[in-house]
Amino acid sequence: MSGTTEEPEKSGAAPLGRRGFLASAALAATVPAVAADPALAATADPCAGATGHAAAVTAATHAVPVTASQAGAPAAGTDGDSVTRLLSVPQRQRDIHWLRSALQLAVGLELATLPPYLCAWWSVKDRNSEAARLIKRVIDDEMYHLGVVCNLTLAVGGRPRVRQAAPVYPGPLPGGVHKGVTIHLSGLTKALVHDVMMAIEAPESPLARSVGAAPSIGVFYEDLLQTFRSVSPELSGTGQLSVRIGSDLLRPAATPDDVDRSIEIIKEQGEGTDSSPDDTFENDHPAHYYAFGEIYHGRRLRVTRGTWQYDGAVVPFPAARPMARVPADGWPHAPARVRTLLDQFDTTYTAVLDGLDSAWSGGGGRALSAAVHSMRGLEDLAVQLMETGIAGGKSTYGPRFRAHS
Repeated sequence: MSGTTEEPEKSGAAPLGRRGFLASAALAATVPAVAADPALAATADPCAGATGHAAAVTAATHAVPVTASQAGAPAAGTDGDSVTRLLSVPQRQRDIHWLRSALQLAVGLELATLPPYLCAWWSVKDRNSEAARLIKRVIDDEMYHLGVVCNLTLAVGGRPRVRQAAPVYPGPLPGGVHKGVTIHLSGLTKALVHDVMMAIEAPESPLARSVGAAPSIGVFYEDLLQTFRSVSPELSGTGQLSVRIGSDLLRPAATPDDVDRSIEIIKEQGEGTDSSPDDTFENDHPAHYYAFGEIYHGRRLRVTRGTWQYDGAVVPFPAARPMARVPADGWPHAPARVRTLLDQFDTTYTAVLDGLDSAWSGGGGRALSAAVHSMRGLEDLAVQLMETGIAGGKSTYGPRFRAHS
């Protein structure tokens, strides 16, 4: 559709977007499950804290065929070619290992979005600004999506490996999704919104886009649904968690209807639907791609003369701390105080990842609460870094999100 310019470019041969992969993989892996964690009936908002809000740690084309047993390799979520290989497995060869590998990749994809979004949000000086509220809502949604795919991994007898899936920045999205897009960490700029945030969330067929559309996600969605039906795995609800994350309630997959609803939320919150960018499953918020588009274009998205265009109410671009792009070496020669802050941040981030792993490997609600507590310690360290100038310029330092080995 016409009406906008400068949307993130699609590279290569129209790869499947991360949302299309995630929703399809999760749906294909799901059957009714019954167990919940009663210790987590209370709200757990990882983005709420005393000094600010939060923190959180919180695929592609067709290529070389592999066997189902190869697709089930333990470290699937860390292999940049895994999605290509998974999708090339013929339907008749897909099995429970294939499903577990697909969901581990989904864990990596959800986790990879959070550091760039958090850096953007922490850098905004006015947390009451419209842009800050839009980014905060997306962060809450992504934490919910991570919880969903972790629950679904347990449903198929797997164990989500959150810390193992943690990416290094700058770098690509896991699994070869959106090849050609490099994810970096920096303060909020229009370049970050356009080249990273919108690129991550780009749907198969953006409604507000003037270039040709990529293939529909529906084809792959139906493909993985057939995989679920053909494999018909026996699934368990043991260890699945129940907790409110942001405005969404994470629930165990108790019925097929519960599964369908949670997967629709994942897909529609990220990219919207083919009919409307604000048709986002029982709420009136624009999908992530379009919310970021509103920040980038500085206008609300609305229908004008029959097409969706960014020409609605003004969305002012907020003042932000000038956090520089984190370099590949992670500032090893920074002043001693900065190195201390970087190490403290990475130590806390590692504790968050370990806590999430523990929560979905038997630790349940207590382990998740501990992880949330650790999350709340990240923002103050990040802001201190973002307010420390880099010698010889106007930019400042920022967190690098590197888990300790």
